[in-house]
Amino acid sequence: MVNLKINDIPVAVEPGSTVLEAAQSVGMNVPTLCHHKDLCVAGNCRVCLVEVKNNRTLQASCAIPVYEGMEVLTNTLNVRNARKMVIELLLSEHRSDCTKCYKNGNCELQDLANEYRIEDRSLLDLSVDKTLDRSSPSIEKDDSKCIRCQRCVRTCTELQKVSALTVAHKGEHMKIETFMDLPLYDVVCTNCGQCVNRCPTGALVERNYIEEVWEAIDDPTKHVVVQTAPAVRVALGEELGFDPGTRVTGKMVTSLRRMGFSSVLDTDFTADLTIMEEGTELLTRLKKALVDKEDVALPMFTSCSPGWVKFIEHEYSDLTNHLSTCKSPQQMFGVLAKTYYAQKRNLDPKDIVSVSIMPCTAKKFEAERPEMKDSGFQDVDYVLTTRELARMIKQAGDNFASLPDSDYDSILGVSTGAGVIFGATGGVMEAALRTAYEIVTGREVPFENLNILPVRGMEGVKEATIKIEGCVDAWNFLEGAELKVAIAHGLRNADQLMKQLAAGTSPYHFIEIMACPGGCLGGGGQPIPTDMETRLKRTAAIYEEDENMKIRKSHENPEVAQIYEEFLEAPLGHKSHDLLHTHYTKRKKN
Repeated sequence: MVNLKINDIPVAVEPGSTVLEAAQSVGMNVPTLCHHKDLCVAGNCRVCLVEVKNNRTLQASCAIPVYEGMEVLTNTLNVRNARKMVIELLLSEHRSDCTKCYKNGNCELQDLANEYRIEDRSLLDLSVDKTLDRSSPSIEKDDSKCIRCQRCVRTCTELQKVSALTVAHKGEHMKIETFMDLPLYDVVCTNCGQCVNRCPTGALVERNYIEEVWEAIDDPTKHVVVQTAPAVRVALGEELGFDPGTRVTGKMVTSLRRMGFSSVLDTDFTADLTIMEEGTELLTRLKKALVDKEDVALPMFTSCSPGWVKFIEHEYSDLTNHLSTCKSPQQMFGVLAKTYYAQKRNLDPKDIVSVSIMPCTAKKFEAERPEMKDSGFQDVDYVLTTRELARMIKQAGDNFASLPDSDYDSILGVSTGAGVIFGATGGVMEAALRTAYEIVTGREVPFENLNILPVRGMEGVKEATIKIEGCVDAWNFLEGAELKVAIAHGLRNADQLMKQLAAGTSPYHFIEIMACPGGCLGGGGQPIPTDMETRLKRTAAIYEEDENMKIRKSHENPEVAQIYEEFLEAPLGHKSHDLLHTHYTKRKKN
């Protein structure tokens, strides 16, 4: 351990720690703007300045490592004045229309300006009106609010390996740009929203569709259905005064019903449906490869993460045949809401407005893909993030903490624990294995209490091997086979597996990819801040919800069985193929 003093308090930390980390380890708050736990050191903003004994100048605490005997002061007059000046300099170039800003009340620059009492501005206002990029259905980019901390650039490059954003020009002309300063819609942006989650100001925010949804609810001619994704229920509470990882499923359903939605339904239902379709597709591909000796695209990749799908469409477009043809649970729900649900409720599909509450900004882009109109209409009309739902709850005036719990409505509302765990990295794989293994062997997966621990966890790439023994007659060709699976979250980790596939060295049969760190529970539409500690708490809540479900396997969902009997006929059948499956688009790499 390295021993030092911070404000005359003895501190011992691991070698290689920064002064900022040392201060945080003993509960001292040093303000930052460019620093983020998920990202590399930058030292760009200089807000975290401290005094170090025997150093002539103030030091950026996020960038300077500790050493034995170091003495640090974090709150001297010199330090406070320097920080105040840095904040003023940032404000002088920042368009200060805070009351109109979407991030008002949740802006790190605004918080620091309040904390350091920046009231009488002593510097000239150098802010200028710059172009607002609203080309993307997922993300808005407003350069006039950018403080050039470069969190978004590091996120896009380090975490996601997309590099849709970069630093352009120098000095006073430096700005955060896309390739050739093109609109976000026209570059390799995957819409994952991780840049939004890390932006300290309102320079990057999600596209907001709250008013459109309120208008639909208030229209007496419209029947407005809402679906909620599994990761929303374990994060929504953070925006409403609850601790991270608090499950608020029942209160969320009650609140949505009070807002005026005609039916409150569960994306977990179509997550169960996805498992039936995707599991059948995987087993069909294995049969073609092993029995019919056909040239089949293996490994098969999951396709429920739209950020991941757009990444492979851009970067590995020649390998999109390895993606499952299944639509995501959101889009399966959308098409069924305007076909099966409409028939069951005797409604005209044109009068149905389908709204989804997602942890993901990329879902907004996915809903507008031209492939997603198999109902004859746009299958999902509006996508709101977890943050947008929290804002609607506040606008509705409900005291969320005091709301009673209630259950989802029926018809697309019954789900299982397998559908719930879709929200965590490894969850789709675990849900698929619970069902596929039982279909093939007639027995439950050989893991205690159905918990397939090898596919869980926050490692960037995980792998597991499931030995198949005791097959039922139809699947005898798999007897003794070892099913090799892999799981990756975050697009940099996904890229590792894609490079294996491109090189012809991939040993796997089935691979789950989620675009966001931690899976959907770390999505670009989740409450801010989202860091590793928060993601772990949400993960624990996801698995707790699974453990408490009465049914934990997708194929045992009675409403799934009913929809096949009444409407879809069979997994991978003609009607399910038309409504629940899709194709992909080759996109430019620019």
